[in-house]
Amino acid sequence: MENWDEVRTAYQVARLGTVSGAAEVLGVHHATVIRHIDAIEARLGVKLFQRHARGYTPTEAGLDLLRVAQATDDQFSQLVGRLKGQGDEVSGELVVTSLSSMAPMLAPELAEFQRMHPDLVIRYLTGERVFRLEYGEAHVALRAGNAPEQPDNVVQPFQSTKLALYASPDYVERHGPLKGVEDMVNHRFVASDNENSRAPFERWLRAQVPAENIVFRCSDAEAGHKAILAGAGIGFISLWEAASCPNLVRVMEPMDEWSGNIWIVTHVDLHRTNKVQSFIRFLKERAKDWPTC
Repeated sequence: MENWDEVRTAYQVARLGTVSGAAEVLGVHHATVIRHIDAIEARLGVKLFQRHARGYTPTEAGLDLLRVAQATDDQFSQLVGRLKGQGDEVSGELVVTSLSSMAPMLAPELAEFQRMHPDLVIRYLTGERVFRLEYGEAHVALRAGNAPEQPDNVVQPFQSTKLALYASPDYVERHGPLKGVEDMVNHRFVASDNENSRAPFERWLRAQVPAENIVFRCSDAEAGHKAILAGAGIGFISLWEAASCPNLVRVMEPMDEWSGNIWIVTHVDLHRTNKVQSFIRFLKERAKDWPTC
């Protein structure tokens, strides 16, 4: 059937027996109901109703349509119930995305949340790519930098990220400690391969040292942190991430101008679901115990 509006109209007329009753239920003008009935009868080449002064009585063909439409209506009602039920449960998939540098803190929390909800499957997507929440690519995104401005997203402040400059013990042994900003021209650095990065600490570093001093450049933060640990140079690492690497040497204390914000971002269509709200509440509570210094 090409026009389901006509089928729905015929179903309501067969169920209620009058054009006015069907028009009221469907929220349309009675002339629309008559037009739909005439159109579907012409399309099928059969009479679905006997017209009389008291209303419309289904013919045998009309009764067949009534039975099929009733079964379809019942199936849709069951489907709506199941979908609403899924929205109330913490089950199915929960897709979370963040920068890879957040994995050391976020992965354990995701694992704990999954233990609390055994019917849940976690998909944790990391990297520089911005996943499109409006296309259903993720339920929850943790994003750094300026507050996202997409109109259909719900954006909540999560944490302020403090960073410091770190090096490996091996680097400090070979090149000596960093003695301040004026000494930076005498050291080697690890930084992003993106010279146009909008990260405040990246912009600050490029303003302080010549390009040739940035000797190790990486496309993502995790690779950069591995290079710092390997002694390639001095680089920025967040305080909470450095707390899990006791071998790192802090060579310069945090500056306010290096700090950035992390935002919890959800799409408006999924923001109020129990699954998403349960995870956001859980994560905010757990983050209170994350190291900040």
